[in-house]
Amino acid sequence: MSSASFQKKGPLSAKRHESPAAEEFGITRASENIDPRSASASEPSLAARPHTEPQLWYDTELFSREDTDKSLLTRISNTSYTGVMLHYSNLDSYSAAIPSRLLKIIHLNDEQEFVELVEGEILSDVAPDAFERCVISSYDLHVLQLANERKLDTCLRASVTSAETLQTAIQLAARYSYLLLSFKDPTNIPLELAIASLQHLRTSLIKEIRDHQDIHDAVVSLGVMEVGADGVMFSPSDHATLDAFLVQLEEARTQTIKVEVGTVTRSEPVGMGHRACVDLVTMFSEQEGILVGSTSQGGILCCPEVFPLPYMDLRPFRVNAGGIHSYIYGPDGRTNYLSELRAGAPAMVVSIEGKVRRSVVGRIKIEVRPLRFIEVEFSGERRVNVFMQDDWHVRVFSETGLPCNITALKAGDKVLGFVTSPGRHVGIKIDETIIET
Repeated sequence: MSSASFQKKGPLSAKRHESPAAEEFGITRASENIDPRSASASEPSLAARPHTEPQLWYDTELFSREDTDKSLLTRISNTSYTGVMLHYSNLDSYSAAIPSRLLKIIHLNDEQEFVELVEGEILSDVAPDAFERCVISSYDLHVLQLANERKLDTCLRASVTSAETLQTAIQLAARYSYLLLSFKDPTNIPLELAIASLQHLRTSLIKEIRDHQDIHDAVVSLGVMEVGADGVMFSPSDHATLDAFLVQLEEARTQTIKVEVGTVTRSEPVGMGHRACVDLVTMFSEQEGILVGSTSQGGILCCPEVFPLPYMDLRPFRVNAGGIHSYIYGPDGRTNYLSELRAGAPAMVVSIEGKVRRSVVGRIKIEVRPLRFIEVEFSGERRVNVFMQDDWHVRVFSETGLPCNITALKAGDKVLGFVTSPGRHVGIKIDETIIET
């Protein structure tokens, strides 16, 4: 690539060397150039189609800071990141280092940068395959209009500082392949509104994480309103933060456990005892429950109160879990006794297919009730048991994933559960010789 094609000319060169705040190039200012209600110059490309995996972008603007490790770019290229944002000022330095599998987003500040980009050699360097992996990003609507006219994929970048700027961005979004939003305020409500408004468009919604250390915001943004944003632009400034982000992201989207079919060997009433109901701050589906068992060797998949019964309203946040001595299986391989759970404790919701998601305990309700002892044998003669309230409205999942009233359980019936090697110390799995009966 010829450096001559990037020589700065005239008064715009000083403007490009500045680092203006995003608000200066926000939707309100850009809207002065083009009426948001006008028709777009070109239909948005179909390149930004719905993704089954989240889009993860990294912004190389961070590399202008002395405290940023430049080797992060090599790391990014070998992770689950899907795109890298380049800037006119750093194309010479970084474009060649980005592999072809990554989407290259080129952010431009003004029309002169776009003209010099098109007239120079850079486009053929970064996207020789007809720009299929190149996107032009800008706060400036005129720049994006020029890019659309040349059939280039485009990304509208906008700072949401008010309801008006959010609404303008949403109205404009259909013109572009991507909408990249940053938010002034910490609330997720503007993101929720954007997700709801764009759900039927082919425009991909990306949230910019302004704090380079805020792993929580990056992960949570991908799960807002269950579906989340299509992606995030999260740019850690050090390897430790990048490592932690990738680990948490992987845990959030891929964690599963092995749910097995077991055979009931005993089911009988045992008298009165203290049982606990576990109320979560999220709702269960009809294919989800929690794992509860008397030993660290495993548990039974217990149904939530999502299935209709006479005399009772649905409580889709609740599982009538069992005796207070029982283990409840939680995130990260940990267990808790039902008796020690408190509001705010982490919880693990498990589907009949073994898919896992995290939730939080909202309340534990302990009362004296008649209990029933249920023992189940799994392959390899591995046995687990659970004590549950002896009432017909309390249920576990059958082998077909349907609710089964525990008062109707008998030897030979098939139910779903989880089996693991025994051994726990303060809820943490350990390797030791242990016998639990």
